[in-house]
Amino acid sequence: MKTLKDVISLKFKTSESEGVIFHGEGQQGDYITLELKKAKLVLNLNLGINQLGSIFGHTSVTTGSLLDDHHWHSIVIERHGRNINLTLDRHMQHFRTNGEFDYLDLDYEITFGGMPFSGKPSSNSRKNFKGCMESINYNGNNITDLAKRKKLEPSNVGNLSFSCVEPHTVPVFFNATSYLEVPGRPSQDLFSVSFLFRTWNPNGLLLFSNFADDLGNVEIDINEGKVSVHINVTQVKKNRIDISS
Repeated sequence: MKTLKDVISLKFKTSESEGVIFHGEGQQGDYITLELKKAKLVLNLNLGINQLGSIFGHTSVTTGSLLDDHHWHSIVIERHGRNINLTLDRHMQHFRTNGEFDYLDLDYEITFGGMPFSGKPSSNSRKNFKGCMESINYNGNNITDLAKRKKLEPSNVGNLSFSCVEPHTVPVFFNATSYLEVPGRPSQDLFSVSFLFRTWNPNGLLLFSNFADDLGNVEIDINEGKVSVHINVTQVKKNRIDISS
């Protein structure tokens, strides 16, 4: 395909922070890749190689954050030549691509949910998308419906299921005064705890526990947006260990 205008839209939800949402490339150095990186949305676009080299045509735009929250997010990409509107959850960002070309030449297949291994260093370092997509529309073609009815030719659909599995997790919401207290495990040499959390607050206590027999305590908190672990031990000379990340 050689297009002057493109409209691509879809919805997705995932609990993964990395993954290729869609990818297309051509023999003239053209490519378009939409992916999640560190739970942000990144659009990479190149409308072709000029005489100075492809780096001058490469354009990368990042938008959004915390998109791995397993909630639905909507994306619309509208391109007219070098002018792009990228809309994420109704927030639109306008930009112009670098380079000197207006047409997008995609000679190979467009892939949704990942990119085929091409042997290039860029392809094997990228993760495929893991999650749910719906309402995939590419230049007026309802890709989701075509895939479900097996009307895509050629296609390599792989192991797709046309339903969205919900994760088996139960979240707990804490306000500024609530906390959850669980019984300890005395006579255990090992203290082990793991959890996922999300907050907009830069400070807060995540976990606190006293050790048995007045041997000290452990505290995990957020301080100015950084997670800190404090271990106090009463019976040794160096009685405090602080770890910050």
